[in-house]
Amino acid sequence: MALAPSARIPTSRSLIPGLPTRLQIVSEPMPKIHLNNAELHYEDSGGSGVPIVFSHGLLWNTTLFAPQVAALKQNYRCIAYDHRGQGQSSDDTRKVIDMDLLTEDVVALIRALNLGPVHFCGLSMGGFVGMRLAARHPDLVRSLILCETSPEKEPLENVPRYKRLNMAARWLGPRVVMPKVMPILFGKTVLADPARANDRQGWLHQLNKNRRSVWRAVNGVILRDPITSELSKISAPTLVIVGDEDTATVLAKSECIVAGIKGSKLVVIPNAGHSSSVEQPAIFNAALESFLADIDQEESC
Repeated sequence: MALAPSARIPTSRSLIPGLPTRLQIVSEPMPKIHLNNAELHYEDSGGSGVPIVFSHGLLWNTTLFAPQVAALKQNYRCIAYDHRGQGQSSDDTRKVIDMDLLTEDVVALIRALNLGPVHFCGLSMGGFVGMRLAARHPDLVRSLILCETSPEKEPLENVPRYKRLNMAARWLGPRVVMPKVMPILFGKTVLADPARANDRQGWLHQLNKNRRSVWRAVNGVILRDPITSELSKISAPTLVIVGDEDTATVLAKSECIVAGIKGSKLVVIPNAGHSSSVEQPAIFNAALESFLADIDQEESC
């Protein structure tokens, strides 16, 4: 295992009043780690707190959990990472980046960083990974937070539309399909709220940055195997979060998870779609912090 910092990007100081033109400032390199024949980008808040690993959804990256990291980093060691084929992690040449491979990646990441059992928070694709991780590697999971996700395979009625969008993104670029994708990723409330215009623009800008090769990751979601039969193997305390306007993984999918994991709890976030961590961060954070506080109290007894 070897660590490799990403390239440093020089920025001209001529853009800053009062500084000489020829001097340059250099951004700090963001850490990347080589494992499983991939290079994963990750962000680590550091500190001695119990680690929380954040695993993003399809088409996103670490920014999906920026509000949660900001809220929790004083008391927890927060690690957010990009899945292979997305964000700043390396590309992959296979046609399908499947959930088992992504699970192997995060197992290797947790072990390589010597994190021990972690709180694992995964949204959508990150939740697909989280369920597999907790069921197959219980020693690595202290608690599990599953957001806007499903233990089932992709509903058949969604597959043709998602395949068409994926084909268009592959050949024409993600920017072409984002007007169709936004209503899948976000709820009607934030999409219609004039006060959230800047948020929407920021999200759209982030999503437009996806590279064309993201079609490989999309295939992994469309063609994923169900994990329903393994839910009973999950013993970690589990919180399930879903937005009440989520049309990609509707409430019934979260209820299925709760029915399958003994002792799990369900929180429904009002006025949120498939990205509640950024749509309603204050409510999301309150639910997350309450759950983690209960875990901490139980462990201290």
